[in-house]
Amino acid sequence: MNSQHIATNQYMGTADAAGYVGLGVSTLEKLRLTGGGPRYSRPIKRVLYSVRDLDEWLASHRRRSTSDAE
Repeated sequence: MNSQHIATNQYMGTADAAGYVGLGVSTLEKLRLTGGGPRYSRPIKRVLYSVRDLDEWLASHRRRSTSDAE
């Protein structure tokens, strides 16, 4: 999915969201189960991630060096 053409109010499924944040699908699914991943919605039987929530999650994990606290 081309991130340059995604509106901030758009939603995407797990596979597209995983690609957007640079994780594998199974990693994103595991984070959904154990916590620590981006916020998601499940309005029907499909899990959806908003681009805004993915961007916020990515921003919250930014570091300047490997010695920064996690």
